[in-house]
Amino acid sequence: MYSQAFRTLMVQKMTSPDRPDVESLAAEVGVPRSTLYRWASDAGKLTQRPADDETLPINPTPRPIGMKRPQDWSAQEKLAAVMEAASLSDEELGAFLRSRGLHEAQLQQWRDQMLAGLEPKAVTGGQKAPATKRVRELEKELRRKDKALAETAALLVLKKKAQAIWGDGDDDTDR
Repeated sequence: MYSQAFRTLMVQKMTSPDRPDVESLAAEVGVPRSTLYRWASDAGKLTQRPADDETLPINPTPRPIGMKRPQDWSAQEKLAAVMEAASLSDEELGAFLRSRGLHEAQLQQWRDQMLAGLEPKAVTGGQKAPATKRVRELEKELRRKDKALAETAALLVLKKKAQAIWGDGDDDTDR
């Protein structure tokens, strides 16, 4: 059984801005990862502590109710976040990212995806790319040559069988 003070300390470590990843924290303190997650979840539900509890106040920084994971954002929300972040200074950007639960790398990835979406496509209006045409032509020629090779191999096998059955035409026997 872990003390409430220890639980509170672990929750504070898990929710701090410079938090370690949960796997390394679990290995460091010898507490299962699932237990740490449960403690963090329970701490978000706690509003106050009974007076007879141990020292160390509960001071978790739970995730704001409206905060979503970055992968749950819609395309419109991503676009709005990228546009809003583009006009902010470095200090304001840090506060913006923290308030949205984002990392700068995630915002950069979204920006790159949006720019890539604006690039013109290589294949336009039903025209085939020259490389695609060339590949098709080469594949067609390869199939034709494979068929010719298979036919030649079959003829060679038949010729050898005929020679084995009837023998050579250059027989030394008298007629």
